[in-house]
Amino acid sequence: MSATSSKPQPPAGKQVLIVDDHPMLRWGLAALIDSEPGLGVCGEAASCTAALAAIGLHSPDLVIVDLALEGSDGLDLIKEMAARHPGIPALVLSMHDEMLYAERALRAGARGYVTKQQLDDTVLVAIRRLLDGETYMSDKLTARLASKYVGGRTLETESALNALSDRELQVFRLIGQGRGTRQIAATLSLSVKTIESHREHIKQKLRLASATELAHRATQWVESGPSG
Repeated sequence: MSATSSKPQPPAGKQVLIVDDHPMLRWGLAALIDSEPGLGVCGEAASCTAALAAIGLHSPDLVIVDLALEGSDGLDLIKEMAARHPGIPALVLSMHDEMLYAERALRAGARGYVTKQQLDDTVLVAIRRLLDGETYMSDKLTARLASKYVGGRTLETESALNALSDRELQVFRLIGQGRGTRQIAATLSLSVKTIESHREHIKQKLRLASATELAHRATQWVESGPSG
């Protein structure tokens, strides 16, 4: 169900665009949504550029976004959507650690966050919530955010990675995936000098003394959990 060159006739029911770089997951998610009364999948995309083109073509009622896309990052897509298409809600469906990424996604403009371990009725509940103009978060995340801001102060100690900006966390993840500075620059469409600057800021914030320590820490983090 990829974008075509001509404007399609809008099908009945609320339409969802799926943005994920894994074809099998897109297929499974599309089957789940298409089986739900009043919902349908109007298109699919694997990158930020393709997603923005598909949004313009199909005018979906909701976009499901993965945070790891082909040659781009889901957070960038969400921010771009918030600027270009503020009326279309974004629901994040990702393998990324909810406690580290969900708040970032919500700040970027997403209206909900679901992990890929919840690829069941939870996704449908979240879709319905967003289409009704509400937000969706897990009970765990809701409790965390509530406790974090009670009395206007943080009640828990944030992990060191939470000190990184969204862009620095993107760079850190790509370092952990074995990407070199030039590869990261090309992936994020930034200059090599900018990536080098981000690397230095990451080392300072994580109190790492060398590029070797940075690579080791990033690799450990990527390999220790669902960060991709």
